[in-house]
Amino acid sequence: MTEPSLAARGHSRLVALVRAVPIRWRILSIAALNSAVVVVLVALIWNGAQVLGSAWDDVRQVRESDKVLATLESETGHLQNLIHRYITQPSPETFGEISYSRETVLGTLKTRAATDPMLSGSVKRLERVTERFLSGFSELRTVQARITKTYEDEVLTPARDMAGLYSIIEGATGHRDALIWPSLGKSREAFTAMLVAANAYYLSLATASAEEAGRNTETIEQTIPVMIDLADNDLQRRALQRLNERTKALSAGLAKLSAQLTSRTELLRDVIDASQADASSAIDGLSVKMRRREQKAQETFDQTLADISRKVLSVAVIFLGIIITAGVLIALSIRLPLQHIMTAMHAITSGDLNRKVHGTGASDEVGEMARAVDVFRENAVAKRKTEDELRASKEKAENALHELSTAQQNLIDAERLAALGGLVAGVAHEVNNPIGISLTVASSFARRTEAFEEELRSGNGLRRSQLDEFVKTSRDAAQQLVGNLHRAGELIQSFKQVAVDRSHAERRTFSLSEATDQIIASLRPALKKASITLSVEVPENLAVDGYPGSYGQILTNLFLNAVNHAFPDGRSGTITISAKSRGTDDVEIIFSDDGAGMTPDVQRQAFDPFFTTRRNEGGTGLGLHIVYNLVTQQLGGRMMLDSRPGQGTTFRIIMPSTDKTARGGQASEHQDRDRTSAWPNRTMSST
Repeated sequence: MTEPSLAARGHSRLVALVRAVPIRWRILSIAALNSAVVVVLVALIWNGAQVLGSAWDDVRQVRESDKVLATLESETGHLQNLIHRYITQPSPETFGEISYSRETVLGTLKTRAATDPMLSGSVKRLERVTERFLSGFSELRTVQARITKTYEDEVLTPARDMAGLYSIIEGATGHRDALIWPSLGKSREAFTAMLVAANAYYLSLATASAEEAGRNTETIEQTIPVMIDLADNDLQRRALQRLNERTKALSAGLAKLSAQLTSRTELLRDVIDASQADASSAIDGLSVKMRRREQKAQETFDQTLADISRKVLSVAVIFLGIIITAGVLIALSIRLPLQHIMTAMHAITSGDLNRKVHGTGASDEVGEMARAVDVFRENAVAKRKTEDELRASKEKAENALHELSTAQQNLIDAERLAALGGLVAGVAHEVNNPIGISLTVASSFARRTEAFEEELRSGNGLRRSQLDEFVKTSRDAAQQLVGNLHRAGELIQSFKQVAVDRSHAERRTFSLSEATDQIIASLRPALKKASITLSVEVPENLAVDGYPGSYGQILTNLFLNAVNHAFPDGRSGTITISAKSRGTDDVEIIFSDDGAGMTPDVQRQAFDPFFTTRRNEGGTGLGLHIVYNLVTQQLGGRMMLDSRPGQGTTFRIIMPSTDKTARGGQASEHQDRDRTSAWPNRTMSST
């Protein structure tokens, strides 16, 4: 028994100590603790974000540097390929590509690599390798020029001379039975084979071609002395001596060409290919360095993220314990005194006015509530004495309220009739139901919210089932409010309608005759109830590019308007629908009846919204207004009305049959907005 007593006393002392602080400060202390948690967490996250940002910048910079390295490697490889192609197939186009690629490589080194913090220390080496690579190309061009000159001057020129000398020798030989002719033929064949092999060697650097050219040259040199011994005349001898000289010059030219081609090959291998290999090696080394730096930055990123997570979790756990402890103490300091006050209130409501109210000596807000309850208890005693007087006053007040309500209702009715007239009567009848339901739901939801607020403030704590019930009730109320208010909005919008419901407005090319037949078929049930004859004269080949749904609503509204107004009380008559083309772009539709007709006053207001001559019979006054808006706004046409009392009514509709002027979609939306301030004008003819 001792330990519970000590615990109870310690508990009471803690509660009393907390009650010394006003409730607002107790609640603010919880908010202050939460704010401290937020500040600490923000500081930790901000500090970690700085480290993470730095690590991520390194990763991003490494990736950017990798892109620069990849670009350099691709550009130098492309330049190497162009140089090899230029050596084998020199052309101005290839040289232009080499010059452009050279500028691209240098530009990448000077603009991107030089400004890259990761590569700036290694750019000099890459520039040296690239300059050696490019200077090697210049030297290679010089060697290529020498090779070309040697080939032209020391190979092709002697070969052309030799070809001419062979022709002279053949011309100086009188007949093919001459002794020189076999040797001459063999020498000529060797010359031709030598020339082909020399060209192949020059173009492809094939060793076999070089050896074949040498063998054929030796054959020519060996046949010349034989042909000199077999010559028949001096012209042949002089030509053969000259041929011997040109053959030696050709042999020397081939040797020189071979040496120059070998030098070019060595230059390609030792300068161009080696420089490109050095550049690739340097780029690979930088790539390895970039990978290591990226890995280090990624490790820093991961470690920092893990540290932030641990610190945030630790701070959250510590502050959560502090907040829970403080919250329990604050809740007890409020809940227990409120329980005493509730007990006193129940006693007062049950009639036990002698029970004292506990906690009236406390200095906090709950103490003020206890003192107020005590005052309420004292007043309850005095209340009993005045109940009879209050009852009598209540009856008088109820009578006065009833009279006031009656007078108020009379004033409302008079004001409604005088100010609003028939327009408000039609609108109110349609809108009253969803608005009334919404008001009922809103009132019920307000009372439920007040009850929930009282339960929340009672300090007894809320069960999950109570909270779920309140959420479910709130959701149901919100759904009912949204549904009914949406319905009311749709009704109000229908009274303001300047265009039909766009959700069914699908534009296409349709047959006017087929669409008219379908609409008439849907109206047949209404014809059975009235003695009305319907005549339709629409050509079958008449096509319209527009909105068949809008066209159907136009005919339906005109038909129902004629049935209700042109032939009242079941009168018989005829309705005629006809159509014809007007030019190449328009079509004219005529809807006429031989019914009661309209007076001039009715004609002037026929297209006005909410104007109806049968409001007391359920008319809304929107039928012809909707028809007019469909014709003029969505279909882009014109509508004319001609009517005389007792002579029927004719509606003439002219609308485009192509897509040149028909409106819809976004254009109609703009027109709707333009017409919200004033109703559109009508075109009518009446007398």
